[in-house]
Amino acid sequence: MRAAVFAAAGQPLDVKDVPDPVPGPGQVLLHVSACGVCRTDLHIVDGELAEAKLPLVPGHQIVGTILGLGKGVTGFAPGDRVGVPWLGATCGTCEYCLTGRENLCGQARFTGYHLDGGFAELATVDARFCFPLPADFTDLLAAPLLCAGLIGFRALRMAGSARRLGFYGFGSAAHILAQVARFQGREVLAFTRPGDEGAKSFALRIGASWAGDSTAAPPEPLDAAIVFASEGSLVPRALRAVARGGTVICAGIHMSDIPSFPYRDLWEERVVRSVANLTRRDAEEFLPLAARIPVRTEVEVYPLDRVNDALSRLRSGELNGSVVIEPTR
Repeated sequence: MRAAVFAAAGQPLDVKDVPDPVPGPGQVLLHVSACGVCRTDLHIVDGELAEAKLPLVPGHQIVGTILGLGKGVTGFAPGDRVGVPWLGATCGTCEYCLTGRENLCGQARFTGYHLDGGFAELATVDARFCFPLPADFTDLLAAPLLCAGLIGFRALRMAGSARRLGFYGFGSAAHILAQVARFQGREVLAFTRPGDEGAKSFALRIGASWAGDSTAAPPEPLDAAIVFASEGSLVPRALRAVARGGTVICAGIHMSDIPSFPYRDLWEERVVRSVANLTRRDAEEFLPLAARIPVRTEVEVYPLDRVNDALSRLRSGELNGSVVIEPTR
């Protein structure tokens, strides 16, 4: 099969022929039809997440059709269409796994990081971490739901009953979550890179009631803020933007260091918390909700041979919406 292989930080992915994978016990073999590109992929190939398996096929927002079943797999059949997210395996027996917090399992393994992912024509994945996809979504439009959507949804749940939400960074996750928040009757305010008028226009078109620079104060205090961007300096800014008792949620897997800030910015029961990965329950709840709304993802599509161009496009920060690789395009 053709696959994009990551060998060392700072080097472009090498698109080449590699042996076809064979499903082991508990795994399924997928024909990959689409795989979303995530900022976490950039953190991996840039060496900011340094525990990647090498060599590695990145990509963790996989949409594919099952071609074969490994020993012991039940509940799926060849021809089924499934989605595969970032969380690729857990131990299933630790305290976290047994109490609904498998996202914190110390032995968790992640797709496109510890396990080969979807920047390839074929992939083998743990059947326990595959999810049927709503028929309403095409393969290309479903792919961003599997990380941008799922981890964003987990962050949104951490906002509790907050009605006025600020999204810092309006990219793939935010453009999905804005639609969910609006469906739930919440107000969304978008904070974008200074001077990025295109991102502001995009946010307003998607449903934000206000859009401004990330350095600006909102017109009214926020009930909660979700920081999707990986810039740690946004956290103190978000704290100053939330009302008393408000929450700032850091939704990225990697973030630059948060600078020191005065205690008064945290005082009055403001909260800072992080989101770590996702659980299968998140997928089971979010995917049907996305179909019911319905969420409409906006994607730029690249063939596998141009995967490095896709990464560069995401790195530029000029993208509105999501990037998706179509391996057999």
